[in-house]
Amino acid sequence: MGVRSATKLHIPPAHSAGRRSFFLPLAAVALLCSASYLLGAWQHGGFSFSSPSSRLASVATQISCTTTLAPSTPSLDFSAHHAAAFDAAAAKAASSASSSAPRRYPACPAEYSEYTPCEDVKRSLRYPRDRLVYRERHCPSGRERLRCLVPAPAGYRNPFPWPASRDVAWFANVPHKELTVEKAVQNWIRVDGDKLRFPGGGTMFPHGADAYIDDIGKLIPLHDGSIRTALDTGCGVASWGAYLLSRDILAMSFAPRDSHEAQVQFALERGVPAMIGVLASNRLTYPARAFDMAHCSRCLIPWHLYDGLYLMEVDRVLRPGGYWILSGPPINWKKYWKGWERSKEDLNAEQQAIEAVARSLCWTKIKEAGDIAVWQKPANHVACKASRKAAKKSPPFCSRKNPDAAWYDKMEACVTPLPEVSDASEVAGGAVKKWPQRLTAVPPRVSAGGVKGVTAKAFLQDTELWKKRVRHYRAVINQFEQKGRYRNVLDMDAGLGGFAAALASASYPLWVMNMVPTVGKNSSALGVIYERGLIGSYQDWCEGTSTYPRTYDLIHADSVFTLYKNRCEMDIILLEMDRILRPEGTVIIRDDVDMLVKIKSVADGMRWDSQIVDHEDGPLVREKILLVAKTYWTAKVQDQ
Repeated sequence: MGVRSATKLHIPPAHSAGRRSFFLPLAAVALLCSASYLLGAWQHGGFSFSSPSSRLASVATQISCTTTLAPSTPSLDFSAHHAAAFDAAAAKAASSASSSAPRRYPACPAEYSEYTPCEDVKRSLRYPRDRLVYRERHCPSGRERLRCLVPAPAGYRNPFPWPASRDVAWFANVPHKELTVEKAVQNWIRVDGDKLRFPGGGTMFPHGADAYIDDIGKLIPLHDGSIRTALDTGCGVASWGAYLLSRDILAMSFAPRDSHEAQVQFALERGVPAMIGVLASNRLTYPARAFDMAHCSRCLIPWHLYDGLYLMEVDRVLRPGGYWILSGPPINWKKYWKGWERSKEDLNAEQQAIEAVARSLCWTKIKEAGDIAVWQKPANHVACKASRKAAKKSPPFCSRKNPDAAWYDKMEACVTPLPEVSDASEVAGGAVKKWPQRLTAVPPRVSAGGVKGVTAKAFLQDTELWKKRVRHYRAVINQFEQKGRYRNVLDMDAGLGGFAAALASASYPLWVMNMVPTVGKNSSALGVIYERGLIGSYQDWCEGTSTYPRTYDLIHADSVFTLYKNRCEMDIILLEMDRILRPEGTVIIRDDVDMLVKIKSVADGMRWDSQIVDHEDGPLVREKILLVAKTYWTAKVQDQ
């Protein structure tokens, strides 16, 4: 990438006489960097001056990289850069990294263009089919891992910007027609020339998702900010979640891989939050008390089987006072039983069994109106515990100490106990404020001391820190100012959700998947993220993510590589990042400069354009920022 402006090389002043012993070698390095800088600037069209705001960034390391970017497609604009001063260790690391050519990673065969490593269809056949265990996460290891770059399909194009993407996508990006035939009557999706169109229909909402959501809004409060986070089980192409966004409700939609071909992939291409997932034997990868509302519209989950296990898992992730919505079999069976090709007796028995499980969870049935039934979880378990003492048959309360544990943790047929309260009118765990106030208000888990080392003051400081950092990103990445450039965003180590909150406060038209690593952090942090009205999941970055290739437009990684440096190889994480990043997508990696030099040496072999720029507090901070633009290429491009 060309150097765009010339500035003076900055060398920090010596602070002691002891520094004079290595001044001459440091000066030599500085002169070489300056000469290289001037030569590069001259080769790329001479010198120009930048605006004051563009000078916020400075390159800490300049390592050339070869790009395969299509001529018609601009690369990521990192604004102006200049060489910053290194300490001796950083200079040594840069010299070592540049002395040998980076390893070049080949493109995977075209057949891997939709590869999902932990939900691979072929590998899944090794596992039990009972209760859909074979559709859960089963990740490759050792020689099974791909060490190549997953290609985009031939003809891939940048998605339509939001909100147009809600209703239309390029067929070449997700070249599947199965659902257009199978769900033709239900208006899920249709092919229109070189485009896919999403009319907003669904099996149980033939008049469209908007009308269906309006019907739900007549039963529960969807418009006053009290409901912000939602869970859609068996989501189809996620039209329910797509149309909730206009009501400031953020839904996490999930469905298993290949239940219907590419349904979650369609959702992500539309710019709607979604991930691959299934209710089988493991807990959902979300903390307890996360969602304000959960939903199933003909999702085909056997809620009444296995002692009500799946409904108990919904109860675990539902906030106190939260709602569960069910439409489709067996609701309104008296009207639909012939079309469902089931007997009246069978459907009635199923509904009675579901009602019994709901009562055992102390849920209250709000109403059943037409095709929709709604239950509400209690605000606390005071009355529930009293009533259960008299019940002869009820599932026990779970004895497990950590209800948030949800990474390969098995579901249990028990009721997850809510936090204790001092009064029957109190909300267990603390009430959250209405949206949008809850985004920046101190979350109840922080106020209660539930996150180790995080006080209310520290939370508020973290919120302001990330606002400052996002302002810095805007100064060094021009694409932030391009409306619609970023829609699907991933934060690989979200902390308390500060990055996502800063983007939301700035009213960017995007959503963030906030990942909390399963190592190194308190799992309660993900609960805080949900209490802020944001969404996310647990993740081990030594494994693949439960999503399709080309999911995200922007990936943010704060100290992720330092966290995992003794746990798995760096290129495992980088290759997974490349798999889930769209062509021409952006990566922001924050870490110690030594670590970033190592990362860059690997990234330069991955068809990435990258540059290291200064920390928002200036060049003297050892933490730097690696900015990456993934180049455009498809399965047709020959390996370089």
